[in-house]
Amino acid sequence: MSGVVRLTMVSHAMTDAMAAGRFPADEPLNDIGGRRVKSLDTKADNRHLTAPERRARQTAQLLGLRADTEPRLADLDCGQWRGRTLKQLSPEDLAAWLTEPARAPHGGESIVELIQRVAGWLESLTEHTVAVTHPAVIRAAILHALAAPPNAFWRIDIAPVSCTVLHFRDGRWTLRL
Repeated sequence: MSGVVRLTMVSHAMTDAMAAGRFPADEPLNDIGGRRVKSLDTKADNRHLTAPERRARQTAQLLGLRADTEPRLADLDCGQWRGRTLKQLSPEDLAAWLTEPARAPHGGESIVELIQRVAGWLESLTEHTVAVTHPAVIRAAILHALAAPPNAFWRIDIAPVSCTVLHFRDGRWTLRL
């Protein structure tokens, strides 16, 4: 990667699973989420991408983006926990998942694996990009950009329909708030 690359990552809008505290499946946006999406000021030369899940694609559409689907923007794979609430999980498994980023007691993807996947995607970018994705993917991108440890993952809060901007310049990523 050379030159300057600007990446704007947009978190998808609210879903019923988010409101209920359930692990996501491939649910659509809820009515509140759909109403809160505003148009996004993007340059015509930006590349527009979206995660493959319905909630991300719907958010991109409501933002007026003609986005291509990028599989590496997919949400964290929560395996057998999809559709379940925190109360339905073993306290030991939940504690392990929240404190040990290399663990995936749900049989899906670990936080460390997610960060590696997102890091590979970030390093492939060569042009200004707008990407509609998930809070977990945005957290992973921030951790990679800042070279922060994986155990900081749960300390980053990403709101629905929020924008996070990263720049790649002189061989490193920076975070713009």
